Amino acid sequence: MTCEGCSERVRDGLLSVKGVLSAEVSHETGTTVVQHDNISKDLLSGAVKAIGYTVDGKGDEYHWKDGSVWRQSASNTKWCLIGCSIGDFGTIAFFQFVLTDVSWPTMNIMLLAMFNGLMTSIALETVILSKQLALVEAFKTACGMSLISMISMEAAMNVVDILMTGGAMLTWYTIPPMLIIGFLTPWPYNYWRLKKYGVACH
Repeated sequence: MTCEGCSERVRDGLLSVKGVLSAEVSHETGTTVVQHDNISKDLLSGAVKAIGYTVDGKGDEYHWKDGSVWRQSASNTKWCLIGCSIGDFGTIAFFQFVLTDVSWPTMNIMLLAMFNGLMTSIALETVILSKQLALVEAFKTACGMSLISMISMEAAMNVVDILMTGGAMLTWYTIPPMLIIGFLTPWPYNYWRLKKYGVACH
């Protein structure tokens, strides 16, 4: 860090991590004091590295054993799942119960369901973020979330549906496995992204 602007960027990066209560950063001494609610050092380091700075000290090795990061990434994945499921299930249900006389190929319905799932996930996150950001900024942030996480979730849910029903169809016994597999598929990726770079999918 070479200037006050650097200090402010690092401070803002740390404050963006859920659970960080306060951060004092000095470019003159190169020190940072962070008050937080049981956040791992690796998660804080990842947030600093994500904005282009390095972190001195031990404990920066990547590993899969950080319980706080698993919990945070699970919460992020849950919100992604809720948003994606609204559009995905709504599309499948629309073709199953409303447009019953239209014979679209299963693949076309699933692709439309995936697209709608992405849109509703972005819309839901925009609403959530608008409580702390201006609406335009909330929308930009929502659009900048991990498409890899959302697309893998959507694809996994739809593959489960096709394997269990042979087509685009919702039943009482397909929805729970679709949700479970949809959650589990991107969760390790979301952990990795949060652990290594301090970047959450939601």
